[in-house]
Amino acid sequence: MDPEAALQLVKEGATVLLLDVPQSTLIGIDTQMFSSGPNFKGIKMIPPGVHFVYYSSSNREGNAFSPIIGFFIVASHSEVIVRKWDQKEERFVKLSEEDEERYGQAVRRLEFDRQLGPYMLNQYGDWRHLSNYITKAIIERLEPIGGEISVSSEPDSISNIPKTAMEKALAEQLRNSTFSRPVEKSERPVEKSERKGCYFTPIPRLIKHKGLSGHDLTNMNLDKTQVLETIIAKEYGGNENSLLGELQFSFIAFLMGQSLEAYLQWKLIASLFLGCTEAPLHTRSQLFTKRKESWHCWMSLGYLMTVSCTSFARTSSHCYLRPL
Repeated sequence: MDPEAALQLVKEGATVLLLDVPQSTLIGIDTQMFSSGPNFKGIKMIPPGVHFVYYSSSNREGNAFSPIIGFFIVASHSEVIVRKWDQKEERFVKLSEEDEERYGQAVRRLEFDRQLGPYMLNQYGDWRHLSNYITKAIIERLEPIGGEISVSSEPDSISNIPKTAMEKALAEQLRNSTFSRPVEKSERPVEKSERKGCYFTPIPRLIKHKGLSGHDLTNMNLDKTQVLETIIAKEYGGNENSLLGELQFSFIAFLMGQSLEAYLQWKLIASLFLGCTEAPLHTRSQLFTKRKESWHCWMSLGYLMTVSCTSFARTSSHCYLRPL
């Protein structure tokens, strides 16, 4: 790339500045993942808009990693988002407004430029297909308190959700994990305002209505068009794009953030779409066309990201994973 064009992208793009990152920490943004080197301090040239940042710390040998923690950001032109590594909690924390402004000015003066990895713009198209219906309003509606999404915070929030035998085994494994904080009998119960899971829209798996005949109930469960219409009207004020936004949010949190809660929500919404026969042909044909346009991208990228993580565990190198 031409040096002047690159400099312009640095100045106009957003920057995620990450301070005191331990070496060999996995750092991801959107479909891109990095293994931090000794000089790594973040990512520059980030296009404005919605992005997902996620990370996982490693042990000293670099062969074992903690559960991924991720969060959504809405970046604007030339914005600098600053996080600092907390050694005790093993996670990134926000700085005070004064410190964030001070570091932001240093970034704009290019003082950290050599320590920032460039956002790979050739992969931005894939990310846009994955996230084009996610808005700031969707993120604020769904994200956990504090914004951090992590499977280690989810054992309690997924305990009452119907699951397959494999999903139940995974949930039990999470409850017994050393990364999951146990709740002692003497501790008070967690208040609703203290929950750490996402605030997903309730999606019924089985429809039950008093006063309906068995025939009508059977038809409603065979064709979930009426359920889809009710959810769009009641939960989203008639905006069908918001349902697509939640579907994309849950898929990204599941694929990049490895959230079991998000996986279960993605599965529920996908099952709702697949359970409709009237909607795709008549009442919501445009909605299903939009869903179809994104589906292939989700599946193909899901495969590539899975291969990427597996490759790192085996060889520490992949097209989606590079040292900085």
